[in-house]
Amino acid sequence: MKELSNKGEDVLYIRLVPARLGKLGIIKVYFSGKIPSDDFIRTLPGIRRSSEFNIWHIPFNRFDSRRFFSSLPPKSVISGIKSLAPIRNNRATKNKDKLKPAALPEGYLEMLERKRYSPNTIKTYKSYMGDFVNYFIGQDLSTITKAQINNYLLELIRNKAISKSQQNQRINAIKFYYEKILGYNKEFYQIDRPKRSRTLPVILSEEEVYTILRSLKNIKHKAIIGTIYSGGLRRSELIGLRKQDVLYDRKMILIRGAKGKKDRTTILSMSLSMVLKRYLSEHKPNYWLFEGINRKQYSATSIAKILKNAAKLAGIERRITPHMLRHSCATHLLEQGIDIRFIQTILGHESSKTTEIYTHVSQKALANIKSPLDVIIDKKRGKDFPKL
Repeated sequence: MKELSNKGEDVLYIRLVPARLGKLGIIKVYFSGKIPSDDFIRTLPGIRRSSEFNIWHIPFNRFDSRRFFSSLPPKSVISGIKSLAPIRNNRATKNKDKLKPAALPEGYLEMLERKRYSPNTIKTYKSYMGDFVNYFIGQDLSTITKAQINNYLLELIRNKAISKSQQNQRINAIKFYYEKILGYNKEFYQIDRPKRSRTLPVILSEEEVYTILRSLKNIKHKAIIGTIYSGGLRRSELIGLRKQDVLYDRKMILIRGAKGKKDRTTILSMSLSMVLKRYLSEHKPNYWLFEGINRKQYSATSIAKILKNAAKLAGIERRITPHMLRHSCATHLLEQGIDIRFIQTILGHESSKTTEIYTHVSQKALANIKSPLDVIIDKKRGKDFPKL
């Protein structure tokens, strides 16, 4: 597309003006000269029409300059902004043009809280529902069709390459509004969901686990990584542990309100017990087993950083994540010959109907399972945890 300097009746003139529509940051789009039909304008990426204010506009977060300009007729002249970069990087206009979060539908946040969704889920739903509201700005959400929503998701897949997991989360956020807030039947609102990819979990070898633990010189960091692996914990479960949740006499760790809002117990390594006791003696946490700044819950990001640095010191070049420790725990237990029904209970996995009966394992049976961490320690240096 060329920008023409001469004016003429066969030239389309477009002016882009930053503005606000209620709480939403937008770009007003003005047409003059050889004005195209409304049907053509509606094909321009991201553009919407506000019947209330009689304007064409594009939400800031949906303005793709390359796609927008390439969709215009050859003889088009653009004035005003050419991209959002100058607006977002200009300190003088930073506060003025800073986008505010989209206004959620009335009662949406309150219902999430009443349903006692986790803080992480609420944060995710708020973000994705806000995107949905912005996309259909000016429209009555109760009148939006299934086809429109599928097109919205398809646009996200094509333009933002969202993952299958994120697509499912966005669907859930939208479904929550229509089913829980508007009270529509589940059959009324259907969206084609992606099939889950069946990939094998990436695990660490026993040698790699031992090397990582040995590389950690900070007692707190050693206790954190050891606890995740020993009990097969999720990061969120580790962060939510309280001091009294470690049951030393029963060789168990109590996990409260885990995934699915269920309590469960998992095994406590004898070797880890000694490390935890030393850690508690030195750091004296107040309430949470592992506390961060100002004695608040420990950061999930910090856990990832600890493991990343430890893996680097251990000479492991591939990317290592905390969840790989959980996968490794389960795999190493299987390799010990532990029955799958015990492992399902230890990890808190949801069981299928065919395996549901095997998940009801007694607390006494769990106490007799040897942690894979203890197996590694026994092989390496008796009962000693990797020394500081």
